[in-house]
Amino acid sequence: MRKNFGAKPWTYPQPVFIIGSYDEDGKADAMNAAWGGISCDTELCMCLSAGHKTTKNILKKKAFTVSIATAKYLEACDYVGIVSGNDVPDKMEKAGFHSAKAEFVDAPVLEELPMTLECKLINYDPENCHLFGEIVNVSADESILTDGRIDVMKLAPITFDPVSNSYHIIGEKVGNAFRDGMNLK
Repeated sequence: MRKNFGAKPWTYPQPVFIIGSYDEDGKADAMNAAWGGISCDTELCMCLSAGHKTTKNILKKKAFTVSIATAKYLEACDYVGIVSGNDVPDKMEKAGFHSAKAEFVDAPVLEELPMTLECKLINYDPENCHLFGEIVNVSADESILTDGRIDVMKLAPITFDPVSNSYHIIGEKVGNAFRDGMNLK
């Protein structure tokens, strides 16, 4: 027996993105955004309302970064989603985040978060809050690499549970994509 909940924004896993941007003075800002994902090959889409300082920054600079939130920095990642850069201008410092300029776009890389996507703004629709970005580079700290590839267990990304408003860590490997299903052929 199934229970119906109606139309809800519930998917699993729901990634937790930390969006980095620079304001008009070159000051780094970050916000937590859990409603987004890959929309095609090198493109992602996020739901960001126009009132966010980060959204305003992205529209001015036409660039942003997306860092993957991790268990190690859960409190800092949550904090930058709780407070607004419009009200707390030093929220990056309060979160304990440090930034460096991204190599390929005019946006900050958060040094504490080991995986970052550098993106150019494609489009923003303020009516439905959809922001589209082109991924122009992915960088990863060597601490999360195994044999030169990103290791999800070393990264320890967190996911958002929209039903219970909680964060969870990615778990153990249970199979091989594009291979295990071949057993049914």
